[in-house]
Amino acid sequence: MSSKFKPVVAIVGRPNVGKSTLFNRLTRSRDAIVADFPGLTRDRHYGEGRVGDSPYLVVDTGGFEPETKSGILVEMAKQTEQAILESDVVIFLVDARAGINSHDHDIASKIRRIGRPLVLAVNKAEGMQPGQASAEFYELGLGEPYQISSAHGDGVKGVIELALEKAHEVRDLHDEIIEVAEEETFSIEHLDQEELSEEAILALEAEADALDASEIELVDDAVADDAKSFSEHRIKLAIVGRPNVGKSTLINALLGEERVIAFDLPGTTRDAIEIEFEHGERKYTLIDTAGLRKRGRVFESIEKFSVIKTLQAIEACNVAVLVLDAKTEISEQDAHIAGFIMESGRALVVAINKWDGLDDYNKEWIEREFNRKLRFLSFAKMHKVSALKGRGIGALLKSVNEAHDAAFRKLSTPKLTRVLREAVEQQAPPRKGMFRPKLRYAHQGGQNPPLVVIHGNQLEAVPESYRRFLETRFRQAFKLEGTPLRIHFKSSRNPFA
Repeated sequence: MSSKFKPVVAIVGRPNVGKSTLFNRLTRSRDAIVADFPGLTRDRHYGEGRVGDSPYLVVDTGGFEPETKSGILVEMAKQTEQAILESDVVIFLVDARAGINSHDHDIASKIRRIGRPLVLAVNKAEGMQPGQASAEFYELGLGEPYQISSAHGDGVKGVIELALEKAHEVRDLHDEIIEVAEEETFSIEHLDQEELSEEAILALEAEADALDASEIELVDDAVADDAKSFSEHRIKLAIVGRPNVGKSTLINALLGEERVIAFDLPGTTRDAIEIEFEHGERKYTLIDTAGLRKRGRVFESIEKFSVIKTLQAIEACNVAVLVLDAKTEISEQDAHIAGFIMESGRALVVAINKWDGLDDYNKEWIEREFNRKLRFLSFAKMHKVSALKGRGIGALLKSVNEAHDAAFRKLSTPKLTRVLREAVEQQAPPRKGMFRPKLRYAHQGGQNPPLVVIHGNQLEAVPESYRRFLETRFRQAFKLEGTPLRIHFKSSRNPFA
Protein backbone atom coordinates (compact mmCIF):
# COMPACT_ATOMS: atom_id res chain seq x y z
CA MET A 1 0.00 0.00 0.00
CA SER A 2 1.25 3.48 -0.84
CA SER A 3 2.09 5.64 2.15
CA LYS A 4 1.01 8.69 0.14
CA PHE A 5 -2.64 7.64 0.03
CA LYS A 6 -4.87 8.22 3.06
CA PRO A 7 -8.27 6.65 2.28
CA VAL A 8 -11.53 8.11 3.58
CA VAL A 9 -13.66 5.47 5.30
CA ALA A 10 -17.34 6.30 5.89
CA ILE A 11 -19.31 4.37 8.53
CA VAL A 12 -22.94 4.19 7.44
CA GLY A 13 -26.00 2.52 8.91
CA ARG A 14 -29.39 3.13 10.43
CA PRO A 15 -29.62 4.61 13.95
CA ASN A 16 -28.34 2.70 16.98
CA VAL A 17 -26.39 -0.01 15.20
CA GLY A 18 -23.12 1.00 16.90
CA LYS A 19 -21.54 3.42 14.42
CA SER A 20 -20.09 5.73 17.07
CA THR A 21 -18.65 2.78 18.99
CA LEU A 22 -16.95 1.53 15.83
CA PHE A 23 -15.68 5.06 15.13
CA ASN A 24 -14.15 5.25 18.60
CA ARG A 25 -12.58 1.83 18.12
CA LEU A 26 -11.04 2.82 14.76
CA THR A 27 -9.66 6.14 16.09
CA ARG A 28 -8.68 4.99 19.58
CA SER A 29 -5.01 5.87 19.05
CA ARG A 30 -5.68 9.40 17.82
CA ASP A 31 -7.94 12.26 18.82
CA ALA A 32 -10.45 13.38 16.22
CA ILE A 33 -8.64 15.78 13.90
CA VAL A 34 -11.42 18.30 13.35
CA ALA A 35 -14.27 17.52 15.69
CA ASP A 36 -17.41 19.45 16.58
CA PHE A 37 -17.43 21.92 13.72
CA PRO A 38 -20.42 24.28 13.94
CA GLY A 39 -23.32 22.73 12.06
CA LEU A 40 -21.69 19.31 11.99
CA THR A 41 -22.16 18.15 15.56
CA ARG A 42 -25.25 16.14 14.65
CA ASP A 43 -23.97 15.17 11.26
CA ARG A 44 -20.44 14.00 10.57
CA HIS A 45 -17.55 13.41 12.93
CA TYR A 46 -14.06 13.09 11.49
CA GLY A 47 -11.07 11.29 12.97
CA GLU A 48 -7.80 9.68 12.00
CA GLY A 49 -6.70 6.11 12.50
CA ARG A 50 -3.92 3.78 11.47
CA VAL A 51 -3.48 0.06 10.86
CA GLY A 52 0.21 -0.76 10.85
CA ASP A 53 1.78 1.68 8.39
CA SER A 54 -1.55 2.48 6.71
CA PRO A 55 -3.24 5.73 7.86
CA TYR A 56 -6.86 6.56 7.07
CA LEU A 57 -9.53 9.16 7.76
CA VAL A 58 -12.79 7.86 9.16
CA VAL A 59 -16.20 9.56 9.06
CA ASP A 60 -18.91 8.77 11.60
CA THR A 61 -22.34 9.69 10.22
CA GLY A 62 -25.72 10.24 11.81
CA GLY A 63 -28.30 7.50 11.54
CA PHE A 64 -29.46 7.09 7.93
CA GLU A 65 -33.21 6.85 7.34
CA PRO A 66 -33.79 7.31 3.59
CA GLU A 67 -37.59 7.55 3.91
CA THR A 68 -37.44 10.57 6.23
CA LYS A 69 -39.43 13.50 4.79
CA SER A 70 -38.75 16.43 7.14
CA GLY A 71 -36.89 17.78 10.13
CA ILE A 72 -33.35 17.22 11.36
CA LEU A 73 -33.41 13.60 10.17
CA VAL A 74 -33.55 14.86 6.58
CA GLU A 75 -30.38 16.86 7.20
CA MET A 76 -28.73 13.84 8.81
CA ALA A 77 -29.62 11.74 5.77
CA LYS A 78 -28.16 14.41 3.46
CA GLN A 79 -24.97 14.51 5.51
CA THR A 80 -24.71 10.74 5.32
CA GLU A 81 -25.10 10.78 1.55
CA GLN A 82 -22.42 13.48 1.34
CA ALA A 83 -20.13 11.35 3.52
CA ILE A 84 -20.58 8.44 1.11
CA LEU A 85 -19.78 10.73 -1.84
CA GLU A 86 -16.60 11.97 -0.12
CA SER A 87 -15.44 8.50 0.86
CA ASP A 88 -13.16 6.01 -0.82
CA VAL A 89 -14.80 3.02 0.86
CA VAL A 90 -17.93 2.49 2.97
CA ILE A 91 -18.37 0.28 6.01
CA PHE A 92 -22.08 -0.51 6.08
CA LEU A 93 -22.93 -1.43 9.67
CA VAL A 94 -25.96 -3.56 10.51
CA ASP A 95 -27.25 -4.98 13.81
CA ALA A 96 -27.01 -8.73 14.42
CA ARG A 97 -29.39 -8.56 17.40
CA ALA A 98 -32.13 -6.58 15.66
CA GLY A 99 -31.78 -8.42 12.36
CA ILE A 100 -32.43 -7.09 8.88
CA ASN A 101 -35.21 -4.59 8.10
CA SER A 102 -36.45 -2.38 5.28
CA HIS A 103 -34.12 0.50 6.21
CA ASP A 104 -31.12 -1.75 5.64
CA HIS A 105 -32.41 -2.55 2.14
CA ASP A 106 -32.93 1.17 1.40
CA ILE A 107 -29.42 2.06 2.55
CA ALA A 108 -27.95 -0.80 0.49
CA SER A 109 -29.73 0.53 -2.60
CA LYS A 110 -28.42 4.04 -1.97
CA ILE A 111 -24.82 2.82 -1.61
CA ARG A 112 -25.11 0.74 -4.79
CA ARG A 113 -26.35 3.78 -6.75
CA ILE A 114 -23.46 5.94 -5.52
CA GLY A 115 -21.02 3.18 -6.42
CA ARG A 116 -18.47 3.18 -3.61
CA PRO A 117 -16.51 0.06 -2.58
CA LEU A 118 -18.18 -1.48 0.44
CA VAL A 119 -17.62 -3.81 3.40
CA LEU A 120 -20.74 -5.17 5.11
CA ALA A 121 -20.13 -5.48 8.88
CA VAL A 122 -22.61 -7.23 11.16
CA ASN A 123 -22.20 -5.63 14.59
CA LYS A 124 -23.12 -6.84 18.11
CA ALA A 125 -22.22 -10.39 17.16
CA GLU A 126 -20.40 -11.15 20.41
CA GLY A 127 -21.34 -14.55 21.81
CA MET A 128 -22.83 -15.73 18.52
CA GLN A 129 -21.49 -18.62 16.47
CA PRO A 130 -19.56 -17.82 13.25
CA GLY A 131 -22.08 -17.38 10.45
CA GLN A 132 -25.03 -17.36 12.84
CA ALA A 133 -25.36 -13.58 12.96
CA SER A 134 -24.51 -12.89 9.36
CA ALA A 135 -26.55 -15.42 7.42
CA GLU A 136 -29.69 -13.33 6.84
CA PHE A 137 -27.70 -10.30 5.64
CA TYR A 138 -26.65 -12.05 2.44
CA GLU A 139 -30.04 -11.06 1.05
CA LEU A 140 -28.85 -7.42 0.87
CA GLY A 141 -26.81 -8.45 -2.16
CA LEU A 142 -23.65 -6.72 -0.96
CA GLY A 143 -21.35 -9.69 -0.74
CA GLU A 144 -20.06 -11.47 2.31
CA PRO A 145 -21.13 -10.08 5.71
CA TYR A 146 -18.41 -9.96 8.38
CA GLN A 147 -19.33 -10.51 12.03
CA ILE A 148 -17.81 -8.00 14.46
CA SER A 149 -18.23 -6.56 17.93
CA SER A 150 -17.42 -2.86 18.02
CA ALA A 151 -17.76 -2.84 21.79
CA HIS A 152 -15.26 -5.67 22.33
CA GLY A 153 -13.12 -5.18 19.23
CA ASP A 154 -13.75 -8.65 17.81
CA GLY A 155 -13.26 -8.72 14.02
CA VAL A 156 -12.74 -4.94 13.75
CA LYS A 157 -9.11 -5.16 12.58
CA GLY A 158 -10.04 -7.55 9.79
CA VAL A 159 -12.87 -5.30 8.58
CA ILE A 160 -10.77 -2.12 8.45
CA GLU A 161 -7.91 -3.98 6.72
CA LEU A 162 -10.37 -5.24 4.09
CA ALA A 163 -11.84 -1.75 3.69
CA LEU A 164 -8.38 -0.23 3.14
CA GLU A 165 -7.52 -2.96 0.65
CA LYS A 166 -10.63 -2.10 -1.36
CA ALA A 167 -9.86 1.63 -1.17
CA HIS A 168 -6.34 1.10 -2.49
CA GLU A 169 -7.68 -0.91 -5.42
CA VAL A 170 -9.46 2.22 -6.67
CA ARG A 171 -6.87 4.75 -5.51
CA ASP A 172 -6.48 6.09 -9.06
CA LEU A 173 -9.74 7.98 -8.41
CA HIS A 174 -7.85 10.09 -5.88
CA ASP A 175 -4.55 10.71 -7.67
CA GLU A 176 -5.32 14.35 -8.49
CA ILE A 177 -6.47 15.09 -4.92
CA ILE A 178 -3.56 13.56 -3.05
CA GLU A 179 -0.74 14.23 -5.49
CA VAL A 180 2.27 15.47 -3.55
CA ALA A 181 5.33 17.39 -4.67
CA GLU A 182 7.63 15.56 -7.10
CA GLU A 183 10.55 15.68 -4.69
CA GLU A 184 9.26 14.03 -1.55
CA THR A 185 10.99 13.63 1.75
CA PHE A 186 13.11 10.51 1.68
CA SER A 187 12.07 7.68 3.95
CA ILE A 188 14.15 7.48 7.12
CA GLU A 189 14.60 3.76 6.48
CA HIS A 190 16.67 4.53 3.37
CA LEU A 191 19.19 6.78 5.08
CA ASP A 192 21.71 4.02 5.73
CA GLN A 193 23.21 4.71 2.32
CA GLU A 194 24.39 8.07 3.71
CA GLU A 195 26.61 6.39 6.32
CA LEU A 196 30.17 7.55 5.66
CA SER A 197 33.45 5.88 6.41
CA GLU A 198 35.77 7.43 8.98
CA GLU A 199 38.04 8.68 6.18
CA ALA A 200 35.09 10.30 4.41
CA ILE A 201 33.96 11.96 7.63
CA LEU A 202 37.42 13.41 8.23
CA ALA A 203 37.52 14.72 4.65
CA LEU A 204 34.08 16.26 5.09
CA GLU A 205 35.10 17.93 8.34
CA ALA A 206 38.17 19.37 6.64
CA GLU A 207 36.00 20.70 3.79
CA ALA A 208 33.58 22.25 6.29
CA ASP A 209 36.47 23.87 8.16
CA ALA A 210 37.78 25.33 4.90
CA LEU A 211 34.53 27.17 4.24
CA ASP A 212 34.58 30.86 5.00
CA ALA A 213 32.01 31.82 7.63
CA SER A 214 30.42 34.26 5.22
CA GLU A 215 29.53 31.34 2.96
CA ILE A 216 27.34 30.01 5.74
CA GLU A 217 25.77 33.18 7.02
CA LEU A 218 25.25 35.02 3.73
CA VAL A 219 23.17 32.90 1.38
CA ASP A 220 21.45 35.68 -0.55
CA ASP A 221 22.95 34.52 -3.86
CA ALA A 222 21.80 30.95 -3.27
CA VAL A 223 18.30 32.13 -2.34
CA ALA A 224 18.16 34.26 -5.49
CA ASP A 225 19.28 31.26 -7.55
CA ASP A 226 16.52 29.17 -5.96
CA ALA A 227 13.88 31.76 -6.86
CA LYS A 228 15.14 31.86 -10.44
CA SER A 229 15.21 28.07 -10.81
CA PHE A 230 11.70 27.74 -9.33
CA SER A 231 10.20 30.55 -11.44
CA GLU A 232 8.89 28.06 -14.02
CA HIS A 233 7.43 25.73 -11.40
CA ARG A 234 3.73 25.93 -10.61
CA ILE A 235 3.19 26.37 -6.90
CA LYS A 236 0.26 24.28 -5.67
CA LEU A 237 -1.53 26.61 -3.27
CA ALA A 238 -4.37 25.79 -0.86
CA ILE A 239 -6.43 28.47 0.93
CA VAL A 240 -7.70 26.85 4.13
CA GLY A 241 -9.48 27.90 7.30
CA ARG A 242 -12.72 27.49 9.16
CA PRO A 243 -16.00 28.79 7.70
CA ASN A 244 -16.68 32.50 7.28
CA VAL A 245 -13.12 33.78 7.75
CA GLY A 246 -13.05 35.16 4.20
CA LYS A 247 -11.48 32.35 2.17
CA SER A 248 -13.74 32.94 -0.83
CA THR A 249 -13.06 36.69 -0.77
CA LEU A 250 -9.33 36.01 -0.68
CA ILE A 251 -9.67 33.57 -3.59
CA ASN A 252 -11.51 36.26 -5.57
CA ALA A 253 -8.75 38.76 -4.77
CA LEU A 254 -6.11 36.30 -5.99
CA LEU A 255 -7.93 35.31 -9.19
CA GLY A 256 -9.70 38.52 -10.18
CA GLU A 257 -13.48 38.60 -9.93
CA GLU A 258 -14.16 38.49 -13.67
CA ARG A 259 -12.08 35.43 -14.37
CA VAL A 260 -14.03 32.60 -16.05
CA ILE A 261 -13.37 29.40 -14.14
CA ALA A 262 -14.83 25.93 -13.75
CA PHE A 263 -17.82 25.58 -11.48
CA ASP A 264 -18.19 23.26 -8.50
CA LEU A 265 -21.88 23.10 -7.77
CA PRO A 266 -22.82 21.48 -4.45
CA GLY A 267 -23.09 17.71 -4.70
CA THR A 268 -21.78 17.43 -8.25
CA THR A 269 -18.24 16.39 -7.40
CA ARG A 270 -16.14 15.30 -4.46
CA ASP A 271 -12.89 16.55 -6.01
CA ALA A 272 -11.29 19.88 -5.24
CA ILE A 273 -11.08 22.22 -8.23
CA GLU A 274 -7.64 23.21 -9.46
CA ILE A 275 -7.44 26.72 -10.95
CA GLU A 276 -4.32 28.04 -12.65
CA PHE A 277 -3.30 31.70 -12.39
CA GLU A 278 -0.19 33.87 -12.55
CA HIS A 279 1.12 36.78 -10.51
CA GLY A 280 4.30 38.57 -11.50
CA GLU A 281 6.71 35.97 -12.85
CA ARG A 282 5.35 33.07 -10.80
CA LYS A 283 2.72 30.52 -11.76
CA TYR A 284 0.25 28.95 -9.35
CA THR A 285 -2.33 26.22 -9.18
CA LEU A 286 -5.00 27.09 -6.63
CA ILE A 287 -6.61 24.07 -5.00
CA ASP A 288 -10.09 25.37 -4.19
CA THR A 289 -11.90 23.57 -1.37
CA ALA A 290 -14.83 25.98 -1.01
CA GLY A 291 -16.48 25.49 -4.40
CA LEU A 292 -17.11 28.51 -6.60
CA ARG A 293 -20.22 29.61 -8.46
CA LYS A 294 -20.88 32.55 -10.72
CA ARG A 295 -23.48 35.21 -10.00
CA GLY A 296 -23.39 37.90 -12.65
CA ARG A 297 -19.76 38.93 -12.95
CA VAL A 298 -18.79 38.08 -9.40
CA PHE A 299 -17.64 34.71 -8.07
CA GLU A 300 -18.86 33.76 -4.66
CA SER A 301 -17.95 30.85 -2.49
CA ILE A 302 -20.52 28.37 -1.31
CA GLU A 303 -19.50 28.34 2.35
CA LYS A 304 -20.45 24.72 2.93
CA PHE A 305 -17.36 23.55 4.71
CA SER A 306 -15.96 20.17 3.74
CA VAL A 307 -13.47 18.84 6.26
CA ILE A 308 -12.32 16.05 3.98
CA LYS A 309 -11.66 18.39 1.06
CA THR A 310 -9.65 20.69 3.29
CA LEU A 311 -7.46 17.92 4.66
CA GLN A 312 -6.89 16.48 1.19
CA ALA A 313 -6.09 19.93 -0.20
CA ILE A 314 -3.46 20.39 2.51
CA GLU A 315 -1.87 17.08 1.59
CA ALA A 316 -1.93 17.93 -2.13
CA CYS A 317 -0.50 21.45 -1.91
CA ASN A 318 3.05 22.80 -1.73
CA VAL A 319 2.04 25.85 0.32
CA ALA A 320 -1.01 26.35 2.53
CA VAL A 321 -2.40 29.79 3.38
CA LEU A 322 -4.18 29.56 6.73
CA VAL A 323 -6.84 32.28 6.90
CA LEU A 324 -7.81 33.61 10.33
CA ASP A 325 -10.54 36.12 11.18
CA ALA A 326 -9.17 39.19 12.97
CA LYS A 327 -12.60 39.92 14.45
CA THR A 328 -12.98 36.61 16.29
CA GLU A 329 -10.79 34.78 18.76
CA ILE A 330 -8.54 31.98 17.52
CA SER A 331 -10.48 28.77 18.01
CA GLU A 332 -9.70 25.08 18.47
CA GLN A 333 -10.68 24.60 14.82
CA ASP A 334 -7.94 27.02 13.76
CA ALA A 335 -5.43 25.13 15.89
CA HIS A 336 -6.58 21.75 14.52
CA ILE A 337 -6.15 22.87 10.92
CA ALA A 338 -2.76 24.44 11.71
CA GLY A 339 -1.69 21.21 13.41
CA PHE A 340 -2.67 19.14 10.38
CA ILE A 341 -0.62 21.46 8.13
CA MET A 342 2.37 20.93 10.42
CA GLU A 343 1.86 17.16 10.53
CA SER A 344 1.66 17.08 6.73
CA GLY A 345 4.95 18.97 6.48
CA ARG A 346 3.55 21.70 4.26
CA ALA A 347 5.00 25.17 3.86
CA LEU A 348 2.72 27.76 5.46
CA VAL A 349 1.77 31.42 5.33
CA VAL A 350 -0.77 32.88 7.78
CA ALA A 351 -3.25 35.53 6.62
CA ILE A 352 -5.17 37.42 9.33
CA ASN A 353 -8.12 38.76 7.35
CA LYS A 354 -10.41 41.75 8.05
CA TRP A 355 -7.52 43.59 9.67
CA ASP A 356 -8.59 46.98 8.32
CA GLY A 357 -11.65 47.09 10.59
CA LEU A 358 -9.74 46.84 13.89
CA ASP A 359 -8.75 49.54 16.34
CA ASP A 360 -5.29 49.53 17.95
CA TYR A 361 -6.45 47.67 21.08
CA ASN A 362 -7.95 44.78 19.10
CA LYS A 363 -4.92 44.61 16.79
CA GLU A 364 -2.70 44.06 19.81
CA TRP A 365 -5.19 41.56 21.23
CA ILE A 366 -5.29 39.35 18.11
CA GLU A 367 -1.48 39.35 17.90
CA ARG A 368 -1.29 38.18 21.52
CA GLU A 369 -3.90 35.51 20.76
CA PHE A 370 -1.86 34.26 17.80
CA ASN A 371 1.39 34.13 19.77
CA ARG A 372 -0.32 32.33 22.65
CA LYS A 373 -2.45 29.75 20.82
CA LEU A 374 -0.46 29.20 17.61
CA ARG A 375 3.09 29.75 18.79
CA PHE A 376 4.10 26.45 17.14
CA LEU A 377 3.70 28.32 13.82
CA SER A 378 6.52 30.73 14.63
CA PHE A 379 8.38 29.64 11.47
CA ALA A 380 5.58 31.01 9.26
CA LYS A 381 5.19 34.61 8.12
CA MET A 382 2.02 36.33 9.33
CA HIS A 383 0.27 38.86 7.09
CA LYS A 384 -2.49 41.28 8.06
CA VAL A 385 -4.72 41.61 5.03
CA SER A 386 -8.07 42.87 3.81
CA ALA A 387 -9.22 40.42 1.17
CA LEU A 388 -12.32 42.53 0.47
CA LYS A 389 -10.24 45.61 -0.35
CA GLY A 390 -7.36 43.69 -1.89
CA ARG A 391 -4.84 45.00 0.63
CA GLY A 392 -1.73 42.96 1.37
CA ILE A 393 -2.26 40.42 -1.42
CA GLY A 394 1.04 41.12 -3.20
CA ALA A 395 3.07 40.75 -0.01
CA LEU A 396 1.14 37.57 0.85
CA LEU A 397 2.06 35.97 -2.48
CA LYS A 398 5.69 37.04 -2.05
CA SER A 399 5.76 35.08 1.21
CA VAL A 400 4.08 32.12 -0.54
CA ASN A 401 6.94 32.14 -3.07
CA GLU A 402 9.58 32.33 -0.36
CA ALA A 403 7.97 29.53 1.68
CA HIS A 404 7.79 27.30 -1.39
CA ASP A 405 11.42 27.97 -2.32
CA ALA A 406 12.58 27.33 1.25
CA ALA A 407 10.71 24.02 1.34
CA PHE A 408 12.59 22.83 -1.76
CA ARG A 409 15.96 24.46 -1.00
CA LYS A 410 19.07 22.30 -1.47
CA LEU A 411 21.33 22.26 1.57
CA SER A 412 24.93 21.26 0.88
CA THR A 413 26.55 18.73 3.19
CA PRO A 414 29.71 20.79 3.88
CA LYS A 415 27.67 23.87 4.80
CA LEU A 416 25.28 21.88 6.98
CA THR A 417 28.23 20.30 8.74
CA ARG A 418 29.90 23.68 9.25
CA VAL A 419 26.71 25.15 10.77
CA LEU A 420 26.40 22.07 13.01
CA ARG A 421 29.99 22.33 14.25
CA GLU A 422 29.67 26.07 14.93
CA ALA A 423 26.47 25.42 16.92
CA VAL A 424 28.20 22.72 18.99
CA GLU A 425 31.17 25.02 19.63
CA GLN A 426 28.80 27.71 20.85
CA GLN A 427 26.75 25.35 23.01
CA ALA A 428 27.57 21.67 23.39
CA PRO A 429 24.71 19.23 23.97
CA PRO A 430 24.21 18.37 27.66
CA ARG A 431 25.67 15.20 29.09
CA LYS A 432 23.54 12.22 29.91
CA GLY A 433 25.23 10.16 32.59
CA MET A 434 28.90 9.63 31.73
CA PHE A 435 28.52 10.40 28.04
CA ARG A 436 27.94 13.55 26.04
CA PRO A 437 26.31 13.16 22.61
CA LYS A 438 28.84 13.69 19.82
CA LEU A 439 27.45 15.33 16.66
CA ARG A 440 29.85 14.67 13.77
CA TYR A 441 28.28 15.70 10.46
CA ALA A 442 24.94 16.53 8.79
CA HIS A 443 23.43 16.09 5.36
CA GLN A 444 20.08 16.75 3.72
CA GLY A 445 17.72 13.79 3.79
CA GLY A 446 14.83 15.27 1.83
CA GLN A 447 12.82 18.27 0.72
CA ASN A 448 9.29 19.57 1.19
CA PRO A 449 9.81 19.83 4.10
CA PRO A 450 13.59 20.00 4.42
CA LEU A 451 14.99 17.09 6.42
CA VAL A 452 18.42 17.38 8.05
CA VAL A 453 20.02 14.11 9.14
CA ILE A 454 22.68 14.44 11.84
CA HIS A 455 25.14 11.57 12.39
CA GLY A 456 27.15 10.93 15.52
CA ASN A 457 27.24 8.97 18.75
CA GLN A 458 24.84 8.74 21.68
CA LEU A 459 22.38 10.93 19.75
CA GLU A 460 19.35 9.32 21.35
CA ALA A 461 20.32 11.37 24.42
CA VAL A 462 19.94 14.72 22.62
CA PRO A 463 17.06 16.57 24.38
CA GLU A 464 14.24 18.33 22.56
CA SER A 465 15.49 21.73 23.72
CA TYR A 466 18.81 21.15 21.96
CA ARG A 467 17.04 20.00 18.80
CA ARG A 468 15.16 23.32 18.79
CA PHE A 469 18.47 25.16 19.25
CA LEU A 470 19.94 23.40 16.20
CA GLU A 471 16.76 24.06 14.20
CA THR A 472 17.10 27.77 14.87
CA ARG A 473 20.72 27.75 13.69
CA PHE A 474 19.90 25.87 10.47
CA ARG A 475 16.95 28.18 9.77
CA GLN A 476 19.08 31.27 10.23
CA ALA A 477 21.94 29.96 8.11
CA PHE A 478 19.82 28.83 5.16
CA LYS A 479 16.91 31.30 5.44
CA LEU A 480 14.35 28.54 5.90
CA GLU A 481 11.33 30.72 6.64
CA GLY A 482 7.82 29.49 5.98
CA THR A 483 8.54 25.76 5.98
CA PRO A 484 8.66 23.13 8.72
CA LEU A 485 12.17 21.78 9.27
CA ARG A 486 12.65 18.22 10.44
CA ILE A 487 15.80 16.93 12.11
CA HIS A 488 16.63 13.25 12.41
CA PHE A 489 19.44 12.01 14.64
CA LYS A 490 21.23 8.86 13.49
CA SER A 491 23.68 7.26 15.89
CA SER A 492 26.71 5.32 14.72
CA ARG A 493 26.60 1.56 15.13
CA ASN A 494 29.85 1.86 17.09
CA PRO A 495 29.11 3.78 20.32
CA PHE A 496 32.84 4.19 21.04
CA ALA A 497 33.77 5.71 17.65
